[in-house]
Amino acid sequence: MRRPRLVAVVTLALATMTLPVMAPAGAAPIDETSIAATPTAELRPGGAGVRIVNGERTTVKEYPFVIAGMRVGGAGPQGQSCTASVVGKRKILTAAHCMVDATGAKSYIYGDDDLNTPGDETFRTAVTSFKTHPGYTGSGGWRTGNDVAVVTTADDLPVPENQWAKVAGSADGALTQPGKSGVSVGYGRTSSGGGSGELRRTTMPVNDANTCQVFDIRVNGELMVCTGYNDGRTANCSGDSGGPFIVDGVIVGVSSWGSSGCDRYSVMARLTNAMGDWARAEIGANPPGDGKFSMALTPSSGKVTPGKHVSTSVTTTAGDQGPEKLDLSASTLPAGTTATFQPSSTVNSGEVAKLTLETSASTPAGTHKVTITAKGVSGAKTAEFALTVGDGGTADGPKPSASPSSGTVPPGGYANATITVTGGTGSVRLSGTGLPNPPIFSPQTVKPGGTARMTIMGPYQRGTYKVTITATDSTGKTGTTEYTLTVR
Repeated sequence: MRRPRLVAVVTLALATMTLPVMAPAGAAPIDETSIAATPTAELRPGGAGVRIVNGERTTVKEYPFVIAGMRVGGAGPQGQSCTASVVGKRKILTAAHCMVDATGAKSYIYGDDDLNTPGDETFRTAVTSFKTHPGYTGSGGWRTGNDVAVVTTADDLPVPENQWAKVAGSADGALTQPGKSGVSVGYGRTSSGGGSGELRRTTMPVNDANTCQVFDIRVNGELMVCTGYNDGRTANCSGDSGGPFIVDGVIVGVSSWGSSGCDRYSVMARLTNAMGDWARAEIGANPPGDGKFSMALTPSSGKVTPGKHVSTSVTTTAGDQGPEKLDLSASTLPAGTTATFQPSSTVNSGEVAKLTLETSASTPAGTHKVTITAKGVSGAKTAEFALTVGDGGTADGPKPSASPSSGTVPPGGYANATITVTGGTGSVRLSGTGLPNPPIFSPQTVKPGGTARMTIMGPYQRGTYKVTITATDSTGKTGTTEYTLTVR
């Protein structure tokens, strides 16, 4: 049986925009299906034709948050296997498959523009731990999405806080709309059979996922961002996995997979959704750049029955000015709930406090946002804890929301969105109107706080359609939201 050639995708920009656009030598015919592969240096090509994946050299000085991912047995220079981004004092953002699928002990090298000349780096650190997105299904999970991980290093990373990478979240959906363009940066190969280890960048457009279905697996626009070109004129390649895709100064995706020949589109793990929110929560979700102390909650949510309690850890880190005294408080508590900090509500930045939220039998059911505040001489920071009491339902009726809230498809094409229901009582049934073919929900019935996947088939007549999504709970109460579908 023929074993698929696994390679990846390198980040590089067209050296000059005045050159005629030509398909690279050896590129896959655009009407054929390509074998999908992750762009890690562990996955080696066999017999691929030499073909430059157009881009240009860059430096760590220009992208001070970019860091090289190494592993024992990695095929790149010094064992380089992936690329990643510094997002905290000891936090790195990369692809989940870089940590799960690629074997061998992991470490990171910082400060080197060319890994082919050992000794140029300024810093090297081991990995203490890592967390992959809860939706990542283990080895090979990149095929279905959620290919993002947050790594904790053994040592403080030598990157000032004001130079940490900014990570997108669900409020930044406009940054990954088709028509935007971004920069991908990585240490990967310059062709499927070429050299690697030099830090390079490329500029690639964001495409509608529906136009990128040229692989033997599906490009899921909810969890992935399709970038680049179908002829692979510039693309990511082996060694670029986990590297950043940057739009308007914000990381909106990490390099996840592409063609085994590095000659088609490059697919990124999308962060302009709940995946980005998860990553920011794991990182600490504090905006970089102010040099002040930071605060994070672990976990950032919890569920409890009325009359019981739930706890979280309040982790603080010192800012550029060093340790300072912090006063902790909790506000926006639901009725009948008390907050207790242990060992004290006063800590020094760099210390951890335990917060316990004790509910009463009269605490209303539902999901409540509790605001945690830390105040010091340098200012104040806040974080939110999502406290779910009971099954998350309320007497106010269900409230659905759609993410994304709009989509564009060709006539007869399909669009997908995630429907989240908050509030309501008991089971909540979803339905939709406004199209010749009603939306399909999977599952159609959810609990308060649950989600469902909505699939919509676009009409064959071009135009803009308003789809009304209705959530009906077990008491008959309803709530609605709208999804806008454009057929072009």
